[in-house]
Amino acid sequence: MFIAHLPAGYILARHLLQKRHPVPATRRAILVAAMAGAIAPDLDMLYVYLVDHGQTHHHTYPSHWPMLWFGLLAMSLAAMRQVKGRSWPVLALIVSLGGILHLLLDSVVGDIWWLAPLLDRPYALFSVAARVQPWWLNFLLHWSFALELLIVAWAVKLRWQPTSHPRQTRPSEPAEPQG
Repeated sequence: MFIAHLPAGYILARHLLQKRHPVPATRRAILVAAMAGAIAPDLDMLYVYLVDHGQTHHHTYPSHWPMLWFGLLAMSLAAMRQVKGRSWPVLALIVSLGGILHLLLDSVVGDIWWLAPLLDRPYALFSVAARVQPWWLNFLLHWSFALELLIVAWAVKLRWQPTSHPRQTRPSEPAEPQG
């Protein structure tokens, strides 16, 4: 995926904001957490281009290991049970969901090492044949790029739709009474 990770994070946040139970975080914090998580695995690109000079496939770095993101998810759930009503474990959970979403999207045509570091084997649903140069043009000309454009269009549509979500509560402010 090239352009759909950030819009997919936005879609995730909007979906979470539609839930009917109050969350101890602001709408903005939920949006930022989901979108940050959705692009976080690709922060390894800084290392790839500044240090590694593209010698190693960036999906082999720990930032693209599902074990990292599912581990963060598990720790967030545990923290939510320990410190009820606090925003940071909820936001950590949302960041981890964004990271998992990133890996699922990358799995459409990009290799993801789903069992790393236990097994050094990449998995992808489909492959993109290298037919033209530069390499990235193969991805833009592949049918999967239409999926990315659909995700972007969905996010743009959601952005301009009126929101109908329950009020989010912060830990420092009481929830509004129901009734």
